[in-house]
Amino acid sequence: MSFQFLSLSDTRFSLFFGKDSQSLAKLGVMTRVVDKKPGFPCRVSLQDAEIGERVLLLNFEHLPARSPFRSSHAIFVREGAKQIHLPPNVVPDFLRVRTLSLRAIDAQALLVNAQLCDGREVEKAVLALLADSNVERIHVHSAGPGCFLCEVQRA
Repeated sequence: MSFQFLSLSDTRFSLFFGKDSQSLAKLGVMTRVVDKKPGFPCRVSLQDAEIGERVLLLNFEHLPARSPFRSSHAIFVREGAKQIHLPPNVVPDFLRVRTLSLRAIDAQALLVNAQLCDGREVEKAVLALLADSNVERIHVHSAGPGCFLCEVQRA
């Protein structure tokens, strides 16, 4: 079975690019200057931002469904990031250095399974969850802070 990691579209965030911190704050968006790597994972480029780079910190609704599991959380987006389109079965490197929480979601946006895993072994966990035909997608979160990182679907 093939799977594919999906990033967020840069078009959702391009209206924030190039704005100063005060203008962004009025829109509920904060800026940060990256001071460690890894530590600031971009949900558009699926890479950790580089030290010294400016990133946007904002709330993002990653499960905007009429469901008890409707969910949003803080995410980082690199200034000017472009959406990456990974080929099937390729795992973004930034996941490898994290402990992950995988949340299997069905077509009704209900949580049907969940699993913690070491990022170095994410393929096994993804395949195990996708073996259930009820699973439509998997949301990948950072296990510590709980932030949404990306989505996985069958390729």
